[in-house]
Amino acid sequence: MNSERFARIRQMLAARQHDLTVCMEEVHKPHNVSAVIRTADAVGVHQVHAVWPGHRMRIMVSSAAGSNSWVTVKNHTSIREAVQHIKSQGMQVLATNLSSSAVDFRAVDYTRPTCILMGQEKTGISDEALALADQHIIIPMAGMVQSLNVSVASALILYEAQRQRQNAGMYQRETCLLDEAEQQRLLFEGGYPVLARVAKQKQLPYPFINDQGEVVADPAWWATMQAAKIK
Repeated sequence: MNSERFARIRQMLAARQHDLTVCMEEVHKPHNVSAVIRTADAVGVHQVHAVWPGHRMRIMVSSAAGSNSWVTVKNHTSIREAVQHIKSQGMQVLATNLSSSAVDFRAVDYTRPTCILMGQEKTGISDEALALADQHIIIPMAGMVQSLNVSVASALILYEAQRQRQNAGMYQRETCLLDEAEQQRLLFEGGYPVLARVAKQKQLPYPFINDQGEVVADPAWWATMQAAKIK
């Protein structure tokens, strides 16, 4: 990893918004899932959530592999479990829904820890999810169309959140708020993707990345990395 890439990754990690996220409730079209993840990465979201009932975990992220290497996807088997997990982190949960209590999405304070809840393409957010949300929000529309594509809607809301957080100075950090283990994982996987792939295949622990962006590992680790053929 050259010094420029190392500096870029460190800068990106420092700007990561660990308390801003998106929860996708049964969003099932691969291009929509990919688009949401890419937008999340673009605005500095570190983790997104996805809900699939039962055990049908259908997170289609292969076409968003570039951004998905930086954004983690946490799976949930029910919307109740997902919302409880998110609220346990102190986040307000905002559901996109046209209701009598809904407010303009730009009127919300996104500098607070926030989760944006998006429903599936055909039926939208479930009644259970709407009841669990703290606030309903709407995107005003002046035309005949009454709804937007889920990835477009999430992008509009996320960029409003980014605007507010930038104005509040929440992206201007010198240090990363992620824990050290997560920082090390991202530095190794992002800075040394080939070595990371080999380490995973051989079930080796990740080495330490020092302040110069260099891999620090003992001779035995390197010997194991070089010993077997990689398929």
